[in-house]
Amino acid sequence: ELRAHLMATNEEFRRLASEHAEYHRKLEGLEAKSHFTQADEVEEHHLKKQKLHLKDQMNEMMARYKEQLA
Repeated sequence: ELRAHLMATNEEFRRLASEHAEYHRKLEGLEAKSHFTQADEVEEHHLKKQKLHLKDQMNEMMARYKEQLA
């Protein structure tokens, strides 16, 4: 799989994936709270936005790599 290959061979892709996973863990922690404050909502929105940005960057890297193989 392309993702696994980039994880094994590309430092930048590994960094992006690691950051993406960290945002995911933080979101899970927020969502597990029994009392959700306004600050939590703001933080959740920020984390989701950052996580999506990282995913977009990773997808862009995978697309560029596919082009190089073609």
